[in-house]
Amino acid sequence: MRFVRRHVLAFAVAALATVSVPAWAEERISVVATTGMIADTARAVGGDLVDVRALMGPGVDPHAYRQTRTDIVAMTRADIVLWHGLYLEAQMEDFFHDLDGKRPVIAVGEAVPEADLLAHEDYEGRFDPHVWMDPDLWTHVVIAVRDALTGIAPEHGEAFAANTEAHLAELQRLGTYSEDALATVPEASRVLVTAHDAFRYFGEAYGFEVLGIQGISTESEAGLNRIAELVDLLVERKIGAVFVESSVSDRNIRALIEGAASRGHSVKVGGELYSDAMGADGSYEGTWIGMIDHNVTTIAGALGGVVAERGMDGRLSAGF
Repeated sequence: MRFVRRHVLAFAVAALATVSVPAWAEERISVVATTGMIADTARAVGGDLVDVRALMGPGVDPHAYRQTRTDIVAMTRADIVLWHGLYLEAQMEDFFHDLDGKRPVIAVGEAVPEADLLAHEDYEGRFDPHVWMDPDLWTHVVIAVRDALTGIAPEHGEAFAANTEAHLAELQRLGTYSEDALATVPEASRVLVTAHDAFRYFGEAYGFEVLGIQGISTESEAGLNRIAELVDLLVERKIGAVFVESSVSDRNIRALIEGAASRGHSVKVGGELYSDAMGADGSYEGTWIGMIDHNVTTIAGALGGVVAERGMDGRLSAGF
């Protein structure tokens, strides 16, 4: 069955792919990115020289996403395709391997050094893909995007390099804001309970214990035993806030809150976090910088820290 699916995908790629003069020879470079985080980075690095399309918009779960026919057409016509890798787009990997060689297809998330990656809890030999949660790790992805664009349009290399330096300076500033804001959370309160385990790199970077109901992939099942264990933990450690995610159902989080309430312990929703997808298109939270600013400010504020009312630059849509 796996062979048949790969054969069909290969046929679709061969049928749709065109051999022509690259679009960027006469107009902007056509970039297709899988996630919003990669698309936003490509726009920051490419500037006016690129036209970027993201396949997965706000609220879309990349773990379960499958390419549509429209996606296939877009990718086979693009000058370059940027995907995350690290088994994030698990349902699309066969397609990318078939497309590679017909178009530049770059797994930019795999630029993060293996020594900095955390082991995947569900798949032996694989790694946790959620590296965008740590600005320091994301710098590797920014540089990988720069190199990928320079590789297909070297005449614009200086522009890409300048844009990259400016964007890396913003990442450094965001990292400093994150460290300062999260350091104000009392140590006993540095426990982050979320719908799925997307925040391990965040926890490693900022000294938080991270507990997800589901595993790293949203495809994993959250059993009754796991929910019962977390209810016990909420009650015993008097944890007062848990967090929902924009791209994951809140059903299991609600079960935690109800379970704690049945034990006489009140738990609130500390806010909605952006885990596998960014905020609304056109909003500040719809950028990678805004996504992380929102998460950091929401977490710190809900867990007893001191935060700026509307985040790093006062641009968040809601105050905390």
